[in-house]
Amino acid sequence: MYLYDDNTRGSVPFKRTNVAFWEPFPGENLVSILEKRATYQPSKTAYIFLDRGETEQCSLTYEQLNKKARELAAILQESQLQGERALLMYSPGIDFIIAFFACLYAGVIAVPIYPPRRNQSLDRLKAIIDDCQAKEVLTTSTIRSNLENSLIHYPELQRLSWLTTDNLSTIAKNNNLSFTNIQKDNIAFLQYTSGSTGNPKGVMVTHGNLLHNLSMIKQAFGHTSASRGLGWLPLFHDMGLIGNVLQPLYAGFPCALMSPVDFLQKPYRWLKAVSQYQATTSGGPNFAYELCVSKITDEQLETLDLRSWEVAFTGAEPIRAETLEAFAEKFAPCGFRKEAFYPCYGMAEATLFITGGLSFKAPTYKTVNEKALEENRVVEVDTSEVNSRTLVSCGQEWAGQQVKIVNPDTLTECEDNQVGEIWVSGNSVAQGYWQQEQKTEETFEAYLSDTKEGPFLRTGDLGFFSSDKELFVTGRLKDVIIIRGRNHYPQDIELTAERSHPALRDGCGAAFVVGNTGNERLIIVQEIERTYLRKLNHHEVIRSIREAVAKYHGLQVHQVILIRTATIPKTSSGKIQRYRCKEQFLKQMLDDLPQGRLQKTA
Repeated sequence: MYLYDDNTRGSVPFKRTNVAFWEPFPGENLVSILEKRATYQPSKTAYIFLDRGETEQCSLTYEQLNKKARELAAILQESQLQGERALLMYSPGIDFIIAFFACLYAGVIAVPIYPPRRNQSLDRLKAIIDDCQAKEVLTTSTIRSNLENSLIHYPELQRLSWLTTDNLSTIAKNNNLSFTNIQKDNIAFLQYTSGSTGNPKGVMVTHGNLLHNLSMIKQAFGHTSASRGLGWLPLFHDMGLIGNVLQPLYAGFPCALMSPVDFLQKPYRWLKAVSQYQATTSGGPNFAYELCVSKITDEQLETLDLRSWEVAFTGAEPIRAETLEAFAEKFAPCGFRKEAFYPCYGMAEATLFITGGLSFKAPTYKTVNEKALEENRVVEVDTSEVNSRTLVSCGQEWAGQQVKIVNPDTLTECEDNQVGEIWVSGNSVAQGYWQQEQKTEETFEAYLSDTKEGPFLRTGDLGFFSSDKELFVTGRLKDVIIIRGRNHYPQDIELTAERSHPALRDGCGAAFVVGNTGNERLIIVQEIERTYLRKLNHHEVIRSIREAVAKYHGLQVHQVILIRTATIPKTSSGKIQRYRCKEQFLKQMLDDLPQGRLQKTA
């Protein structure tokens, strides 16, 4: 065994007195990493949870986490749950982290999910239980109590075994149980996709997938034991779980956590915590940075010190150059550097991280002609051109992982500066979808038609490589709008619409098409800012949307539906669920405002 000294780049024999952190080796697993950190760094803080995003509610050292996880794991193993699926139904906090590692110890396949709100439909939860055939629910007594009334209508949920882990009265009879011998191909957990283009599916993430992805993130982000994390992303989602829980453990640095709700209610809390804990790594989707730009006041600005922030990662939804520029300009007086921005690309089917840039380099932009892009061609133009779109690079390949751009029709590799579907291969690519062989074959077992190279993961995302091998993501393959034979990216239409009037909420619109080929009708659904709800001039707003879309895209909007604040369907990571929005439109289930529907055009 070797450990690394604080001032030493190479490996040196273990010395208990001056070792700063232990470095994982290939072949390790997360359980052995936790055990060794608990042995050699027992009193080092692993996680801190902030109440209301402001004050320390509780914390865990490596030793405490290891002890609590083993105790719960012993109970799970005595219940003969090895190889079974257990739902992890927790609010953000320390209880979730303990339960997750307990499942790893006991060989139980964890299924992280978000607890439904009181009186909320449990249909999605039921669908997940049916799909993964869960045997157990790990949760807290508060959440269990909140669901009592709802469970009456879902007897199949009542038949599950429920274990509240915050007030355990059960003690394992044998604390010396031999824990599972973990192999790299063992499934660590099922990551249910957020459902941006279809019903959620359980991605089978193995221990080997996790170690490869965590190693890649550590290398790409430049993490060391001196790094410090700060996160508000949901822990049941891959960005929050892997980025803010597993990566800090893997690289050996502490991470302070807060609830997503606390951030959304008051975005200032995020940056104040970054400032208070001098975090070096923190991030989120594009909308998070937009919220900070629009909601944080000049008075709050004066209280922030963001000089420590080295990696401000952004991904999970279209990354807008305007957002990065606006954020960098606003928070420059606080010490934020544009070079800290780290646009990256990833997805649950590839564990998390796929591509990213250099952590010390400012984001790379490329402004292209929109009309050419609709024809899958990349033609660079000046930013002043009317029909232009500025794209943000999502970086490059890392750690031997291979990314290709492939023509989705011919299944042949595209040349540089040619748009196609993004395909991925490597050790981070998950094993498929739980008990869905056909969908697994369609998504995870793609081969190039000419060279027979493969298998590749078909991401369903569109993009291109520049001549210097930087990846630019342009949209979702299934979301592309085709009207009269021309391709249009919905996010471009949505951006045009939301900018047409100040009453419209940023990042809260959906554009899609209904009807058959030759009779396509463009529909736009758009949220209204809460402050405009009482003084809204519906006809003025709708007219602004129609005129802007006609001017910049040459398209006639068949119908506009204005809806209430915070009601548009989104995934857990903030992506617009256009397919679900279309489904609600067709079933007339949208929460539209009175007079919020435009008369249909011919």
